[in-house]
Amino acid sequence: MFAREDIDRLMQSNGDVLSTDRDKIGGIGTFYTDDESGEPTWLTVKMGLFGASESFAPLEGASVDGDDILIPYTKDQVKDAPRVAGDEHMEESEEERLYSHYGFGEGTSYLGTRRAGEDGGTRDTSELDAGAQPGTDEAMTRSEERLNVGTESRPAGRARLRKYVTTENVTTTVPVEREEVRLEREPITDANRDAAMSDPDLTEDEVEVTLHEEQPVVEKETVPVERVRLDKDTVTEDVTVSDDVRKENIEAEGTDETPR
Repeated sequence: MFAREDIDRLMQSNGDVLSTDRDKIGGIGTFYTDDESGEPTWLTVKMGLFGASESFAPLEGASVDGDDILIPYTKDQVKDAPRVAGDEHMEESEEERLYSHYGFGEGTSYLGTRRAGEDGGTRDTSELDAGAQPGTDEAMTRSEERLNVGTESRPAGRARLRKYVTTENVTTTVPVEREEVRLEREPITDANRDAAMSDPDLTEDEVEVTLHEEQPVVEKETVPVERVRLDKDTVTEDVTVSDDVRKENIEAEGTDETPR
């Protein structure tokens, strides 16, 4: 048998829903309880890739086996069950369609069901509207939302190094040498008389001198001048985050206490 007390544990166990032949149908989803009795009557079964879709299955005849639930239905029956809204409350017409699919005959009572809360109870507020306190004591729990702000890293841009070639004109000065002709005259002396008298008298002659000069020679070579790399620095700045949060307020009637 399936008991109401099993809801809390099973919702935290990540167990499976199995057929009576112990074939896996899907994962345990959400429980729905009867509006009047509060007893668990329906279960959603997570099916498909990553449990993306959920189908309703009745808990009539279901039993608990460790962290798993055994139901007397096949995977095809659950997979082909009519799709309903699956929100906080299942309407009577939706429940009737599901009961019909699973072969429940006439005489079945359709009172509507409600999603079970994390504590195994229902989310029905009809008792509060009537002035009754939930649970067995005479206290209410007041809850409020709080902001839990964290950070996550995400790409904000890309930087890259790109090398390209430019051309510029470079002017430099280099000294060059050249030879020039200079006429030198020397008198006839005893030292050079023999050389001077060796030439025939009154002849025509010609002496040629080769002149040299330096010319600038330009050569180019590629040499490394520096290395450039990309590096990252982490900077910290304050960012203001704001959002709306809700909180419950409790007021007491017949007392002088200020509402909180």
